[in-house]
This record gives sequence, C-alpha cells and structure tokens, in this order.
Amino acid sequence: MTESDLPVVNLTPGRWGDPAQSVELPAAALEALKHLGVRRPPTAVPPTDPGAVDDDIATLLAKVLGPEHVKIDLDTRWSHTRGYSTPDLLRHRAGDTTDMPAAVVYPGSHDEVQALLAACSEQRVAVVPYAGGTSVVGGLAPQDTAFIAVDLRRLNRLVDIDEVSRTATIEAGVRGTAAEKMLAERGYTLGHFPQSYEGASIGGYAATRSSGQSSAGYGRFDQMVVGLTLATPRGTIELGRAPMSAAGPDLRQLVLGSEGALGIITSVVVRIRPRPAERSFEGWRFESFDHGLTAIRRLAQDGPLPTVLRLSDEAETAINLADPNVLGGGSGGALAIVGFEGTRTAVRRAEVAEVLTAAGGEPVGEGPGETWRQGRYRAPYLRDPLLDEGALVETLETAAFWSKLPALKAAVTESLVSSLSEQGTPPIVLCHVSHVYETGASLYFTVISAQTGEPVAQWRKAKTAASQAIATAGGTITHHHAVGTDHRDAYEQEIGPLAVEALRAVKHVLDPNNILNPGILIPPVSEGR
Repeated sequence: MTESDLPVVNLTPGRWGDPAQSVELPAAALEALKHLGVRRPPTAVPPTDPGAVDDDIATLLAKVLGPEHVKIDLDTRWSHTRGYSTPDLLRHRAGDTTDMPAAVVYPGSHDEVQALLAACSEQRVAVVPYAGGTSVVGGLAPQDTAFIAVDLRRLNRLVDIDEVSRTATIEAGVRGTAAEKMLAERGYTLGHFPQSYEGASIGGYAATRSSGQSSAGYGRFDQMVVGLTLATPRGTIELGRAPMSAAGPDLRQLVLGSEGALGIITSVVVRIRPRPAERSFEGWRFESFDHGLTAIRRLAQDGPLPTVLRLSDEAETAINLADPNVLGGGSGGALAIVGFEGTRTAVRRAEVAEVLTAAGGEPVGEGPGETWRQGRYRAPYLRDPLLDEGALVETLETAAFWSKLPALKAAVTESLVSSLSEQGTPPIVLCHVSHVYETGASLYFTVISAQTGEPVAQWRKAKTAASQAIATAGGTITHHHAVGTDHRDAYEQEIGPLAVEALRAVKHVLDPNNILNPGILIPPVSEGR
C-alpha cells in the first residue's frame, strides 16, 4: 500500500485517527507499564455547553456564508476544540470546554474567507483557521478570548496542474491523503508524508512549516511551496510570481509558518514530482547513536542522499525497532532506516551502502525498513490506549547544527528524566533523527511515564525544563511542530525583542483589530512594554 491508497480520515474528537483502526496494547507493554507505576485514570467526563455565539454574531455569520454553513451545536463545536497534543487529549477527557469555539463556520471559497474576515474584523470577532485540526502545540486555542473556528474543508479542490513547470495549485482545505490521491491520478506525487498524514491538511502544512518523513529526498513543505494566496482582514495577498526572485525579501517565507496569525492561507502552488517507479527501505545497525550520527552526517553533507534517512538511539532501537532475527539477538546499538524512491534505486543503494559501511554501519536487510514503512502512521494510534491505561506519553522536537547535537540530546534527555523523576514518575525517554541537512539535523523525543494526579501540569513542568535545556544547548524550540501557545514564550526568547516587535508591526498592518488567532505565535504586548 502506498500513501495515495490511504483514505481521508475524519478524526474522532479526543482520539487519534480512524476509529476502525484502533489498536490494543500487547500484554508485554501492559506489563512494562506496571513497572513504571502506571495506574488507570478516572473515566472521561462529557462536556457541558459553555454557550454559543450571541444571536447578532450568528446572524452576521449566516449573512456572509449562508445559514447552512454556520454551526453552533455542541457536538460540532466540541469536535473543533483544541488539537491533538497529549495535554489537549487529557483536557478533552476531563470535559474541559474552556477552548471551545463559539461557532464553527464553513466558507467555500477564497472570496468567502475574505468577506468573513472583513466582517469579523469590523465586529471584533476572533477567528481561528481549522482544517485537519492536528496541532500539537496549542495552535487552535487562542488565549482569553471567545472565537469562531473557520473550518476550511469546503476549500477542497486541486485547482490546476502545470505539467511543464511541474507545479500544482491546491486549496488549503485539501487533506494530505486527498491531495496525494488526486495527484496520483495524473501520475504525480507531492512527497510530503508527516506522521500526521492521515489527518493534516495542505493549509496546515504551509501554516506550520511541516516536515514529512521523506524530507531527505523531497524537502520540507516550505521548500515545496512556490506560491500562495493569503486572505487578511484588509484584503488579499498573492505571492509567488516565479520560483526565485531578487525583488525584495521573499514574503512567502513570512507567511509560511505564520500559523493563522497574519491571515488565512486559502491556496498554495507547490512543486510536484512524478510518482516513483521504484521504492525500497532497509535497515543499518551502528555500534552507538553517536557512530550513526557521524554516518548520516556524511550522507547529508557529501551525499548521496536517500529519500528517507532516520536514526534511532539505543533506547528507541531496543523498544520500538529491534528484531532479534535481524539485529543479532538483541545486541544493542542504534538502527538507521534508509529509504529510496524514484529511479536507479539499486545504484543509489550501492552508493549509500559504501558510505555507511565506511562509517562502521552493518546492513541488516529490508526487514526493519519495511516494518517501519508499513507501520509509520500507526505510532500515533498507540497513544490513546496508553493514556487509557494511565501512562503519560508525549513527544517534543528540536533541531541544531551537527556540532551541537550530542550535547543537545544529552541535555534534553537529562532535563526530562530529572523533572519527571522529581515528580515521582521516572520516565523512559527515546530519541531519533528524522530530518537532516548539510549543516544540522532534528532530534525527536518520545517520553513515557506514569501520570500524576494532575497530568497536564506534570507535563508542562517537564516540557518547561526541556525547553530551557534546548535554549541553553543552542537548539531551536521547534523544528516542525510549530509555535502555537506552547512554544510562544520560548520563541520570543529565541528571536529577541526587536524581532518580536517587527512581527507585531506586520500583524498590526494586516490585522489591525487582532482577530487572527490572537495569542498564537506572536507574544501579546504586556504591561510595561
């Protein structure tokens, strides 16, 4: 099965993925949880309606979009409440409605989005763009304000394919799986496959600078975007007349990653490529994570680059990936997954193998690679049954230059272990590299421990410690999860007050009444500033 075969999944509120594809934890995992002190939490609490928008606003919304495209019922609003971080899911289970939108609206075109923003700006009604709803950083929950969710699912067209330039114009509400299916019918692929692929959307990819699991070969999503259309309360901005230009700063890069704070992206023009004729995935074992890091750095800097290049540390290899039949009966070490798509894969595999062998790598066959390929969208499904049992399981990620990665990994791991152990819940911390560049790479951490009686506060304390460790060790606060509210304060420290002031100035020009995702990405002005 390829990505174009996967269906569009309507996510279940408070649980990840397709309900028909839910998973059960194996007996060995349940036994391991007991050793962490995991105990079953209280039963989930249903939400109580905090009240919808007032009649005047509902009338205004219906006038702009038509009454059939304005929903104020509890189920619809609850299904658009927050995203899919572990704190989001825990608060959902607790029946917490503090971030529930007052209404959900469904514009069907760029012009309708534009008219909606103008009307909401005039009435000082906050809006949050919503498509896949897969944010894991608080990107769908503006703070201290009532708001409406702008669901973009009706912006669902593949508008155009330029086969000469190999670009496609795709509306923002198209889900990743749907985009891949539509492109496949014409013989093309986008090549963007994040772990949230079953739920995420084209607009979300652009608004958060998403990075897919085939980024070594296809690049990040912001590298694929050559043009975009942005609706703001003051009008429309269209960017991308040519693939590259020296006509001033590249304003596409200002909009990419703006998380709905500067406007709502309604469509993008993206680079596409012919569907790969060949695909293969394989595993390589290294004596240690550090040895593997040296090997993948050589590929990233000097080539040849495979399409997929991942490296799990010793703990992740032992827990998630090790197979005694291919890794020498549990002999330890770190496992790299190397994938190839396109043409001449046999030649590329041989060239990559030469580099990895010279760096101390040991080939362990296609088994681990195929296991990863077939299961790479299943990992998020494991979180729900783990939470059901009372485990705290969450992820965080960062990136840095190659020279800083070993110290960064050690610092973040230590911060998580110390913080959670001090709370009486010593964790398991796993790490892998999944995105590489000539000058550096990402680090992606998975954390598992028992829950305390206040698991949201428990994680926030651990996440704060990890964020401080990232800053001290020279990493960025996020590589691809975005900023939202969770990373906003750390982002402010990372870029400095003058840069924050510049962002506020841009937002004020485009959004003078501060209705666009207020409090997301751009820190609000506090007293004394």
